[in-house]
Amino acid sequence: MSAGGFVSGPISDMLTARVALRTEQGGAWQRSYTRDEKLGDRNFTTGRILIDFEPSDGARFSLNLNGFIDKSDGQAAQLIGVVPLGNPARLGPLATYPIAPRNNRDADWTPEQKPKRDDWFYQAAFRGDIDLTDDLTLTSISSWSEYHNDQDIDPDGVALRDYFYNTTGKITALSQELRLQGRTGGLTYILGANYAREKTYQQDDAGPYDQSTSAYNFVDAGLGIPFFVYSQYARQKFVNKAVFANLDYDIGETITLHGGVRYTKTDINFAGCTADRGNALGFGIENLVNYIRSTVGLPAIDIPTDGCVTIDGTTLTVGEVQRTLDEDNVSWRAGIDYKPSKDVLLYASVSKGYKSGSFPLLSASDANQFNPVTQESVTAYEIGAKLTVLQNTAQINGALFYYDYSDKQLKGRVIANPDVFGPLEALVNVPRSRVQGAELQLDLAPTDGLRVSIGATYLDTKIKGSFVNYDSYGNQLDFGGSAFPYTPKFQIVADAQYDWALSDDVGAFIGANLNFQSDTKAVLGNARATPSADLTAQGGLTIEDYALVDLRAGLSFADQRYKISAFVRNLGNVYYWSNATRITDTTVRFAGRPRTFGVNLSARF
Repeated sequence: MSAGGFVSGPISDMLTARVALRTEQGGAWQRSYTRDEKLGDRNFTTGRILIDFEPSDGARFSLNLNGFIDKSDGQAAQLIGVVPLGNPARLGPLATYPIAPRNNRDADWTPEQKPKRDDWFYQAAFRGDIDLTDDLTLTSISSWSEYHNDQDIDPDGVALRDYFYNTTGKITALSQELRLQGRTGGLTYILGANYAREKTYQQDDAGPYDQSTSAYNFVDAGLGIPFFVYSQYARQKFVNKAVFANLDYDIGETITLHGGVRYTKTDINFAGCTADRGNALGFGIENLVNYIRSTVGLPAIDIPTDGCVTIDGTTLTVGEVQRTLDEDNVSWRAGIDYKPSKDVLLYASVSKGYKSGSFPLLSASDANQFNPVTQESVTAYEIGAKLTVLQNTAQINGALFYYDYSDKQLKGRVIANPDVFGPLEALVNVPRSRVQGAELQLDLAPTDGLRVSIGATYLDTKIKGSFVNYDSYGNQLDFGGSAFPYTPKFQIVADAQYDWALSDDVGAFIGANLNFQSDTKAVLGNARATPSADLTAQGGLTIEDYALVDLRAGLSFADQRYKISAFVRNLGNVYYWSNATRITDTTVRFAGRPRTFGVNLSARF
């Protein structure tokens, strides 16, 4: 069930306001296939207050206050295969755990660790525009936001103590932008500067994992006991400073030139580690590190209870990992628009942009797992056209594009020194890669009341040259020629709606929507689990293609002041999923929602 409403209107000649509130409740849609329990209730409320103040013709101010509270259930995973991370003889009940049925609803989770969240967010944003002259405006945009997260996550797809954790965190963000926008002759320009600062903290408390094969690694090595609890945390501070300029120049009525440049400096401070909780994990790590230290003549060390257990292979010590990353870049763009008539626009552009480097947050056995990825860059080329045809009843937009990436950031693995744990999860830079593709959008209004929209995208992604790393199952591979994860080659979205009048006061509509996506990988390359007949039969880490159809119909009354409508989503109850991944001993997928029915009621006063 969902309900919402808003109140909007003038408070005075200079002041207007709008208050909106919306809540979504109920709707558990997942069920355990090993016991009688449900999951998926929605408990989400969001609100917004907008205030616009215009004291004179040359001054405009707006305040936006918004936020949400989310106490919804999380989503459980579906087990599709078991591939032990540690000794297969330690599988225990995992060895005979049933694979999830191939439908949208059935999944499993640990009863005492039901996936659930308790999150909240608020933001205040203030904008002021002052016209210094008829052709020059000064704009200031300030914002402050804060986000708190508290979530229980059980992603392993089984009702066992294989892997689950609670994550808590906080993000505070401050930003300030000042810019001048003006026009002189055929030239429109924007000059500005931006400052942004974010502080983040995240802590994941995990365990006990006494039913995970990896928990027995210390037992099998004679270094400890499997019943351990640990946490991982990271503190980060991001500071971004930028100056920018943008120019648009009209040459007559048919040609417009575009240009822009931005200098950005980013500074990131990071501190984090994996920490013991209860001294069982610390006992095993302490024994391991002291054994290695003894082989090179170093004295033994002591790990305090609840201390950091992340190993620095260079110094053969354990402790909090501290890193900094300072980067800067110059991004730019250039383009041209050609308008031979009011119904035709042809354009071409080239641009270069950057994505800031970052530090991962993960369960780091080795300090090198916290090494940051450096900034990635992309040079983008695009040509396209926008055409209005058939006497304004059809709009056609099309584009061809090519993106050339350097140091693209992807999830991969690294080897610790000393190599005790095998390939460990980390972020990595892929030296060279590219994306090429095309987009087409068609909007039709062939008759009164009928509108049709069709959008299609083609993507071809590829890692260029050689890139050697490890897949999710620890196999070393050359990923050269592989496609990016989560990049289906074909996507099609089509929507049609027909509106007609039943009487002077009553209207009706009926509509449909189609969403198609071709298959793609959820990981880089073709991850192979050996041996795993069950996993192969279940499709592994592929996200299969799917097509979803939605229907809707409704009535409106009193010049559309009142509306009632009904809908059905995923009409064919298609089984599909949006992600597949390996979680310690299990390989799982996350299913999309099954067929869903609903009714909407709305009134405007």
